[in-house]
Amino acid sequence: MKTKLLATALATLMAVSPAIAETLKMSHVRPQDATIDVELRSFATSVAEATSGSVEIQLFPASALGDYTAVQERISVGALDMATQPAAAAADRRMQISSFPYLAETWAQAQKIYGPGGAVREVMNGLYAEQDITVLAAYPVYFGGIALNVENANPASTEPNGIKVRVPGVKSFQLEGEALGYIPSPIPFSEAFTAVQTGVVDGVIGSGAEGYYASFRDVTKTYIPANTHFEVWYMIISNESLAALSDADQAALKEQAAAFEATRWTVAEADQARNEQRLVDDLGATVAKLTEDDLAAMSAKVRAEVWPQVLEDVGAEWGQAILDKVAAAAE
Repeated sequence: MKTKLLATALATLMAVSPAIAETLKMSHVRPQDATIDVELRSFATSVAEATSGSVEIQLFPASALGDYTAVQERISVGALDMATQPAAAAADRRMQISSFPYLAETWAQAQKIYGPGGAVREVMNGLYAEQDITVLAAYPVYFGGIALNVENANPASTEPNGIKVRVPGVKSFQLEGEALGYIPSPIPFSEAFTAVQTGVVDGVIGSGAEGYYASFRDVTKTYIPANTHFEVWYMIISNESLAALSDADQAALKEQAAAFEATRWTVAEADQARNEQRLVDDLGATVAKLTEDDLAAMSAKVRAEVWPQVLEDVGAEWGQAILDKVAAAAE
């Protein structure tokens, strides 16, 4: 009798007790209160509401859990749950395809390439899957540009200008910097600000107006919106962490991630323009005026000189097949 009473009491307690929420830790690369931080907080709220509180997302801004390469590796092995960040080409050189220079030249093209069903998006889904990672959403950030702590008298020229710039340790950016006339110097992101501040380099290639405003605002005097690459981050989750959720919670998480991405595509272009204006209004920086012909000339040179070399790095046949799909979609 006592055993039956105890079992009944336990069953009653379990029925009325609230379910323990699953807390997913998510890393991102920008400071607290930056645009992505604000948007991810809203996303976390939406997920909590959609799952009736059974899934909570805890944000860790400013790479607090490690730089994006280390974070991706930790997600791959299930040591960390989630992140919204650039693809780490150090984990797989083929991931350079995501930041291929001048792959997209307009926002409409970018959405066809990187949005749901796009050629690059599908490839990235597969590359992440090989690392036991699921892509929940893409996060379009901006078209990249060049931030300098000095003046460039002829910002549209691709002739050698003697200006030394920090570039990420990714072959495509190094080659692109040289093709555009700069002296590229691969420097880790964590050391880049100090390198510009102390004059080791004169500027930075690899980010865009939002990134320069967030992380290089005190050393940016000139911004050149050269459309160097299309910056897209990926909201990723460890397959282990995803599998730990109930089927209903998995479906809710994916639905909210799709809505998060869809909203971002509608505001990203205006967000880029707003951040370029912030460089002028808040920092007094000069934003170079480039014409469509200027951008076309930059694109043509980079495509001719850089693309063949990067294709060799990622696998010429593999990479060319993707470029062909991108070209077909743009027609």
